[in-house]
Amino acid sequence: MLDKLFIFSQYLAPQLAISRMAGKLADNEHQPALKDRVIKWFIDRYGVNMSEAVESDPTRYPSFNAFFTRALKPGLRPIAGDASVIVSPVDGVVSQLGQVNHDRVFQAKGQHFSLLELLGGDSARASDFIDGQFATIYLAPKDYHRIHMPLAGTLREMVYVPGKLFSVNPVTAQNVPNLFARNERVAAIFDTEIGPLAMILVGAMIVGSVETTWAGVVAPGGIKTVRYDGVQAPITFEKGEEMGRFRLGSTVVMILPKGAAQWNKTLGAVAGVRMGQSFGAAMKE
Repeated sequence: MLDKLFIFSQYLAPQLAISRMAGKLADNEHQPALKDRVIKWFIDRYGVNMSEAVESDPTRYPSFNAFFTRALKPGLRPIAGDASVIVSPVDGVVSQLGQVNHDRVFQAKGQHFSLLELLGGDSARASDFIDGQFATIYLAPKDYHRIHMPLAGTLREMVYVPGKLFSVNPVTAQNVPNLFARNERVAAIFDTEIGPLAMILVGAMIVGSVETTWAGVVAPGGIKTVRYDGVQAPITFEKGEEMGRFRLGSTVVMILPKGAAQWNKTLGAVAGVRMGQSFGAAMKE
């Protein structure tokens, strides 16, 4: 009953207004006493491990978002393997992983979402990933919220897709159809040695914004595509390099072409992962 009420309340809530207001409050640097109380409550409520952070003193962060996107101490997330190893892009829990069924991506029992819709409705963009390999990773509030590259790549394009802002926690994923293809999201497409890689950063209720290292905070608006291929100075990333941040938490969907990856057999739904750990093997032709 409580789960049903939670889902129903999300349909009724002014999702965008609530989330944008939360984002502004989380960026506020003018009420340090209030900020410190909120951060302390958050740490206690969600069990955040501050000993891993470069700055372990919560009061030293100028805003809640600065705390939320905190950096980790060097060496705490070693990047596994050579170029043939695909690594986890984030700390989190695997929601689902497996093979795309033509255009359908598994969300939860009885729920799927559209690959075409997820990637902004462009059939040419989506065609690279038909019957491909996908992994959906949920970041809980306590997690490290910077997003890193699962393998080396060169940025081809970025697509901002407006949408709803449902929660992306497991309860919502099990009950809201087409969840990840209806929420606000940023899709970044990279060229790699094993073909294109799609990294979809999915927004959610209370998420103030999504940020990339090359474009900064990606602001709301209509569907917007920015091409980066053919530029004089290509935007390239090494495996494990930071490519984005969630300014309050959410979900990453990672997609590779058919046959390009083999996920580790030890992984499955609800498996915990750390950024940099081995997630699978790159399958070169």
